[in-house]
Amino acid sequence: MLGPVILAASRSDRIRRLVSAAPVTKQVVDRFIPGETVDEIVSIVLDLTDRGLELTMDVVGEDITTPDQAAAARDAYLELVDRLERLELGTRAEMSVKLSMFGQALPGGHELALANIRPVVEAAAAIGTTVTLDAEDHTTLDSMFAIHEELRKDFPQTGCVIQAYLFRTEADARRLAASGSRVRLVKGAYNEPAEVAYQNRHEIDKAYVRTLKVLMEGEGYPMVGSHDPRLISIAQELAHRAGRKLDEYEFQMLYGIRGDEHLRLAAEGHRMRVYTAYGTDWYGYFMRRLAEKPANLRFFARSMIGHG
Repeated sequence: MLGPVILAASRSDRIRRLVSAAPVTKQVVDRFIPGETVDEIVSIVLDLTDRGLELTMDVVGEDITTPDQAAAARDAYLELVDRLERLELGTRAEMSVKLSMFGQALPGGHELALANIRPVVEAAAAIGTTVTLDAEDHTTLDSMFAIHEELRKDFPQTGCVIQAYLFRTEADARRLAASGSRVRLVKGAYNEPAEVAYQNRHEIDKAYVRTLKVLMEGEGYPMVGSHDPRLISIAQELAHRAGRKLDEYEFQMLYGIRGDEHLRLAAEGHRMRVYTAYGTDWYGYFMRRLAEKPANLRFFARSMIGHG
């Protein structure tokens, strides 16, 4: 069970410095995070959309300790909206945000995060796109869902993420599916205690299928966040049973993982959205990608050995 160990390492300043200083790190990080600025990723965004793919864009960064940093995060997303408008990609690229980046963990963080995220959601709507609120650890979720509900009063297309490994998620899915919102289902990538989350991969997979069935049978728009071939096949079958057309749900996968599968699903007529992150504060995002999938860790380890 290397996942919890890696997730613990993601919170270690010492390991952060070690990984960041390794000569090979940038090469490996580039596999998952293709640039640090909007300018650096424009060519990648255009290439993906030219291939028939859609995107959800994430400006990485969660270690926010001041209101000024939270405001800077807001401004980074507003810059992204401006660039998407100039590229005329409002209908092809949405945005994903972590509310911790908008100040959620600071004193008065709920109100601060809501105040910072609202102008981003407004700007996104103005160019024909939307925002999805990423799920973080379980202690943040009640705040995230409350902000989601508040935003949807004016911007009903605002999405949110639920995590299959949490015991609460099936109930959350039933509530969200009934409301007609856009919901991305993922397995979960935080080190959660046994009191609130399944620890066994098999149990997590079963919970994923149960929750996905709720979403597919509901009134909302399911977004299937998985790279697992078996779960992708199950999702297609559940969608078929629920009578959903191909444009009534979508698949989402991370940039840098199973790129051929992205193109295969798009070629079959599915909506396929690539989660594409960029920015300088990449460490936490990168470590969770290693924790999620053993193959990612093996890739990093081989690279480290090859450049030792």
